Amino acid sequence: MAKVLPIRNQRNTVLLRIGIVLQLQIRMTATVAAVEKYNNSYCNEDIRALCTQGKLKEAVQVLHSTELPIEYSTYVCFLQSCIKKKSLSEGRLVHAHMRARGFVADKIVLNTLINAYAKCGSLRDARKVFEEMCERNVISWTSMISAYVSDGQADKALGLFRWMQRTGTQPNHFTVATVLPACAKTTALEQGMEIHEEVIRRGFQSDVVVGNALVDMYAKCGSIENARNVFDKMLQRDVVSWTSMIASCEQNGHVNEALELFYRMQSLGVKPNMKTFTSAVSACANLGALEQGMYIHEQISRNGFQSDTLLENALMDMYAKCGNIEKARELFEKMPQRTVISWTAMIAGYMLNGHADEALKLFRDMPERNTESWTTLIAGYAQNGHSVEALELYRRMQNASVKPDSKTFVTVLSACGKLAALEQGKDIHEEIIRGQLQSDIFVSNALVDMYAKCGSLEEARCVFDTMQQRDVVSWTSMIGGYAMHGFAKEALKLFEQMQHSGMNPNHVTLLCVLSACCHGGLLDEGRQFFDSMIRCYKLTPAMEHYSCMVDLLGRSGHLDEARDLIKKMPMKPDANVWGSLLSACRVHNNVDLGECVADCLFELNPQNDCPYVLLSNIYASSGKWNGVQKVRKMMKDRRVKKTPGCSWIEVNKHVHAFLVGDRSHP
Repeated sequence: MAKVLPIRNQRNTVLLRIGIVLQLQIRMTATVAAVEKYNNSYCNEDIRALCTQGKLKEAVQVLHSTELPIEYSTYVCFLQSCIKKKSLSEGRLVHAHMRARGFVADKIVLNTLINAYAKCGSLRDARKVFEEMCERNVISWTSMISAYVSDGQADKALGLFRWMQRTGTQPNHFTVATVLPACAKTTALEQGMEIHEEVIRRGFQSDVVVGNALVDMYAKCGSIENARNVFDKMLQRDVVSWTSMIASCEQNGHVNEALELFYRMQSLGVKPNMKTFTSAVSACANLGALEQGMYIHEQISRNGFQSDTLLENALMDMYAKCGNIEKARELFEKMPQRTVISWTAMIAGYMLNGHADEALKLFRDMPERNTESWTTLIAGYAQNGHSVEALELYRRMQNASVKPDSKTFVTVLSACGKLAALEQGKDIHEEIIRGQLQSDIFVSNALVDMYAKCGSLEEARCVFDTMQQRDVVSWTSMIGGYAMHGFAKEALKLFEQMQHSGMNPNHVTLLCVLSACCHGGLLDEGRQFFDSMIRCYKLTPAMEHYSCMVDLLGRSGHLDEARDLIKKMPMKPDANVWGSLLSACRVHNNVDLGECVADCLFELNPQNDCPYVLLSNIYASSGKWNGVQKVRKMMKDRRVKKTPGCSWIEVNKHVHAFLVGDRSHP
């Protein structure tokens, strides 16, 4: 007979068994969780490993095949790999996966996503993610601003920065260093200065990257003094700091200062980089400093930068501008890889040194021609006095279906102005309107100048009045046009309007004003403007101003005063100054003074035929035929030949040149 346990013992046994079952379930649950955790960890590590290896397609497959949760760090790693590989499609797949899983991304992931879209070329997607963010931090704003700056949309970058400020988000030093290049690109000096004040308030001025950005911004906005002030106050400078300041000086015409900084930089132990050398070489080119350029060339060779194409182009340009065209050609021939810029630089060098035939030959040998190469050749011919050939080349450029740019139009308009080729100038004006380049200030200035030189002052004034913005060249061109055609009162009235507009005149403006007084016989006004150059406009009269003033005094019959002015000149008078006085002697038949002035001109340039002709005419007007014979004998003994007169006529939009005695035209 079986033994029956008491009821109390039976209950204890049941509880024991339940406890054992519960313990087993807990252990099994823990084991499953551990396995799931292990699998989840393994899956995320696997995806990150594939991303690190650049195998984005395989990583996408793993991402979409697993049901396990994906970690924040995995998404960030994936997106960073997309940035590195510039893979927009994989980036979009990652974003789609995040949406499909209902993944609530934090600011780190979303900022990385903005950066990924921007760096992979989809600003629209980047901006959409930015707009959908519930909460943004300074990194979000900086990432989006940086995206616009990198894409060349500086205006939108500045607009976004202003929006950021309105939200109360405070910029950090990365934001400042990102937005300053946008100010530089748009020459937004006022906003750049406001950001500079923000830099000082927040104590970012000690950051070398911010300092470099400030130097670059001020330089590109034309405020070289502020750029130098920032540079001098920097507590720490790197090679970028020095290079930015050197480039700033070189690009703003302070070439001597650029070279001084270049040598000082090296004396302090800072090693130049390729960009530093390029700016230093360009400074030597602008100075015509061949010896310094050759010394820097040696440094470049020692530092192993010789093979850089940009630097080689700069060296070639330097040698050409310094007159050593043979060395420039030698560098060109040794270049392992020539770009269109290399060919164009060599063509420009030949033109600069007066070798038009060599330039044309090289142009014909070019494997590829673009707008810049055509424009360089056309400009070379125009600047060397071959305006007819320049316009013919422009027609060939059009026949080759090469689209002209603003520089091309400025060049050919200048050629039209020199030839008074009004009909061709009008045709080019129509092309400018079709190309929607009429708002370009350089093109508009060239149009005003062309119409003025062609005698169409109404057209010139129409272009001037419709200009959206005007600079000192705009005003000067129109004033010069009036002066050229004897409209002295109109020229002086426009000069007065220029001053009221707040635009300060330059040396050329005052030269045009003096010329207007000269052509209009306004002696008192001319004296007043000449005397006020230093006092009112802080402009030191140059040789051309003295020449114009001598001409004005001479035309008015004040020959002695003109001679006294020449004697008081702070520089040695050139042939133009003496020529103006000799012309006045011819008008007023002053033989004695004419002989003295002519002797000065013979001494300056004995082969120039103009003073011989003028002196001969003075003798003839006074009935001194012995003097005429004497001048003719001098010309014969010195083998001086009279330059034949030349005229141009435009027929059917083609310019024809005629010399004295020319029978080449029917």
